[in-house]
Amino acid sequence: MIVQELILLGLLKESPKHGYEIKKKIKEIFQLFAGAEIKSIYYPLSVLEKKGLVAKKARRYGRRPACFVYCLTPKGQSRFYELLSKSFLNFKRPQFSLDLSLYFLSFAKSAVAKRRLRARMQVLGRLIKSMRQMTDATENKSSLSLSRILDHNLQMVEAESKFLAGLIRTL
Repeated sequence: MIVQELILLGLLKESPKHGYEIKKKIKEIFQLFAGAEIKSIYYPLSVLEKKGLVAKKARRYGRRPACFVYCLTPKGQSRFYELLSKSFLNFKRPQFSLDLSLYFLSFAKSAVAKRRLRARMQVLGRLIKSMRQMTDATENKSSLSLSRILDHNLQMVEAESKFLAGLIRTL
């Protein structure tokens, strides 16, 4: 719940939002880059509300039915800064889907392993190209946060590609 709590409180730190806005932002940004997937946001929001970290207010937009807008309370703001501070020092070993294959690599035929690894490198190449395009587009919009995330992810994907090139040479 801590990652989920940080995401929800952080989004509300940006500005008050209704549930759909929060869900959309999570899907667009955090699911893509942070691998964070929140199936339901309304239950966690109600838990945060019970803890006094968020408040909700009913708002009407035109003739539409009232919807709830969530905002951060002073207690929620303190909790957000506490979680943000802790998250800088939270070291979770990155888990790569390739690691399991590397463990059992000696059981694969060399030609098959090389072919599969080259195919993986092609996918990584397309991903790198796409990420560079996204970086260029993000820099034009001056979203510093997204630019940093893209740069971090791009460097990790490039490092994997470099590692695979070396591994293929040794097989």
